[in-house]
Amino acid sequence: MAGFEKITLPDVKKIIVVASGKGGVGKSTVSVNLAVALARQGFKVALVDADIYGPSIPKMLGMEELMPVVTQVEGKDIILPLEKYGVKVISIGFFVKNNQGLIWRGPMAANAITQLFENTLWGETDYMIVDFPPGTGDIQLTTMQKIDLSGAIIVTTPQEIALNDARKAASMFTNQDLNVPIIGIIENMSWFTPEKHPDEQYFVFGKNGGAKIAAEINAPLLGQIPLVMEVGEAAENGKSVYSQHNTAVIDAFEKIAERLI
Repeated sequence: MAGFEKITLPDVKKIIVVASGKGGVGKSTVSVNLAVALARQGFKVALVDADIYGPSIPKMLGMEELMPVVTQVEGKDIILPLEKYGVKVISIGFFVKNNQGLIWRGPMAANAITQLFENTLWGETDYMIVDFPPGTGDIQLTTMQKIDLSGAIIVTTPQEIALNDARKAASMFTNQDLNVPIIGIIENMSWFTPEKHPDEQYFVFGKNGGAKIAAEINAPLLGQIPLVMEVGEAAENGKSVYSQHNTAVIDAFEKIAERLI
């Protein structure tokens, strides 16, 4: 967009944002495990936690007590990202205490996210996954205006209230002044399968909502991720879904990653 100085990341081939219209749909969980899935397929991957006010990536990756090194390069402070599961990671959460809330106005928060992108030494990167804050706001707008994004993935659950918010998120990307391609929809918590009855599916949040909105916005449904306790347990324990050995969830993320390649 005219009037905004672009941030160039010449070593990064593709920048994909993961967004949602509302919180609680598992957007950050998708971001983490999608990044790990891509790394496991041999790609060089970076993960940016752009949720300034509610950074959860450090917790989900078991990195809460870590802090990136800041070094000087040609008189400029440069952040060296941390790494887990072969994924380079940066988050504002690394620089604030776990129980400390950020009371920043929009411009200050937008400036902080700009610095995370611009002042981090990414190195050669095939895929940069950006975990957007939920909804539509200053952080999202600033990122879309200043960075040439390859596209956006929208995460939703099947129920109508989540779909309504997902539609709003989609309209933000397709706004004529921004025009970010929507790569596709990921439906999370698609169904519940009891551990003792692996052939049964219970659609506790409704059925095929992701396919519905994908058809509405003319975007592909990238995948459906079942609702299983192991996913939440992995995040709470700072691990990826690959540590839980739930083949249905792992297969879902690997198929989604393959569709991005």
